[in-house]
Order: sequence, then C-alpha cells, then structure tokens
Amino acid sequence: MNIPRPKKPILLPKLLNENELRKLFNALTNKKHKAMLFTAYSAGLRVSEIVHLKIAHIDSRRMQIFIERAKGKKDRYVNLSPVLLDILRSYVKEYQPKPKEFLFESEQTGGAYPTRTIQQIFTNAKNKAGIRKEVGIHSLRHSFATHLLDKGTDIKYIKELLGHFNIRTTERYLHVSKQKLVNIISPLDDLMKNEEIEW
Repeated sequence: MNIPRPKKPILLPKLLNENELRKLFNALTNKKHKAMLFTAYSAGLRVSEIVHLKIAHIDSRRMQIFIERAKGKKDRYVNLSPVLLDILRSYVKEYQPKPKEFLFESEQTGGAYPTRTIQQIFTNAKNKAGIRKEVGIHSLRHSFATHLLDKGTDIKYIKELLGHFNIRTTERYLHVSKQKLVNIISPLDDLMKNEEIEW
C-alpha cells in the first residue's frame, strides 16, 4: 500500500530588520563578541563556520574568506567586506590573549570557540537590545541573504555565498525579500555607513 508522506511545512526564514540589527550590535560591548556577530551577518555564515574560521582563512589580498569543509563537507569562498576586515584587524590587534590559529579562540582551551557560547552571546545581546522576536544566531545568516536580495543581488550569487546545494533552498528568501534581485556589497557596510554602531 502506498501511503503518501505528509508534506513538510514550508517555514520562512526568520530574520532581523536593519533597526533590530543596529540595536543588537550596539548591545554588545565585548570586541570579540561583536566581531563574531559582525562576521556572521557580514558573510552570511553558519555558527559552525564562525567557530572553525582560522586567521589564515581571511584573505585580505583577494578580499575573500575561505570557508573550509562547511555543511556537506563543501569548501567555498565568501566576500570579505572592507568594513569587516577593519573590524577583524582591530580585534586581532587589541584583544588579549591574541588568537593564534582560530580567529575566535577559546581562552580556556586555545582551540575553536564553543558553538553554544556564541549562541548564548547572541541571545544575551538580543535580550539586552529588547528584541522580542524568537530568533537565534542563524537569523543573522537569513538577514544577510534577505538584505542582499532587497539590494538587488542575483539569487544565483546568494546561493553560492550561502553554500546551498539547491537553488530551492535559497528561493525561500524570495518570499521574505521586499524587492527583486546587482552589485554584491556586504549589508554590514551599509549598516556601518551611518555610524550608528559603535566599534
């Protein structure tokens, strides 16, 4: 007997608008924590990708970030925004103890930063900012994709930046985006232009 499988619900990505992002980033005072969340939003990274980022993965000559063995064991490159590069340079220069291998190292182990800790940093900042939406750190990735779509970036490029295997996964953002699909500028750059976020 052929019993049809129940259809999976189509869940739209949960994201933060630009005003909520400003509040979230301004709620952070620790430079390391701020740099982590800026990196997540600026490059649309998964939390697992943030913790495994190494200093050697930041290529300032080609203005790219190398994402090694991401979901599905797939490597990819994403854009390195000039604003994020300045933030990361400032963080590495000033933060003690200085990271040696991983960009965001655990002070306890010297290894990769714990995923759960970054998730908690996001939740604490969200609560401090008074954001009531039920969102986690993954919402920064969703916000990155949707804000790029809003600014006119072709969905095929967004698919590559996010490391999606299937365009259908990326197409979920079409339902959330306010406008249709040109130049890929990290949404963090626009957010920082108004100088409403302290670094």
